Amino acid sequence: MTYLFIADLHLSPEHPRLIRGFLDLLQHYQNKNTQLYILGDWFNVWIGDDYSAPWLDEIIEHLQRFTQAGNQIYFQVGNRDFALGQKFLDQFHAKLLPDEYILKIANQTFRLEHGDALCTDDIAYQRFKKIIRHPIILTILKSTPLSFRQKLANGFRKKSREAQQFKSYNIMDVNQSAVENALNDVNVLIHGHTHRPDIHDVNNKTRIVLGDWRANQAQILEIGPTKNLTLQLKSWTY
Repeated sequence: MTYLFIADLHLSPEHPRLIRGFLDLLQHYQNKNTQLYILGDWFNVWIGDDYSAPWLDEIIEHLQRFTQAGNQIYFQVGNRDFALGQKFLDQFHAKLLPDEYILKIANQTFRLEHGDALCTDDIAYQRFKKIIRHPIILTILKSTPLSFRQKLANGFRKKSREAQQFKSYNIMDVNQSAVENALNDVNVLIHGHTHRPDIHDVNNKTRIVLGDWRANQAQILEIGPTKNLTLQLKSWTY
């Protein structure tokens, strides 16, 4: 069994190279009995499971071949694709995970999450997240026309970019106390979101930050079929 962890791909039709990199990744791990964990921001924006487009159809076809080969796919929502649900994942037999998920591999316990919940110093974002991801608000949004949701998503992205210009580096990074709390009952914390790939020692425990997908490479985590787990980020180029 191979465990593969990725995050922050931000796939969109505007960036076909990222899409090709993801499809190549699926092909590379097609015959490796892989459990693929996508820890949020798989797509640059997600306006609902009723959305369809040719570029997305190609991705779905490759995902179907991937799972038909016996592999498994698990997904956690991020701040860009929090509206993605089980309905979309059912098309290729994937599973939607809760915002925090505990995974055991060999004798190690891992906590998986997107990572935005750890950025508790960004008070404005946390307030916005609490509102926009409220079940009632989400239900109302999903009932509106796709064209309205697209305009709304574009507006959110524009405001987010503008707000980030005035936020300090530290505010947009994780809070140390939040990280320590997340590691309380586990050995390893894996997350994305911050786009600062690295492996950190936290009180003799491990925090692994996955990398965002850039022009031609990303930092991902692969754990192979071995009793002695090696935790090391791997560069995936495309």
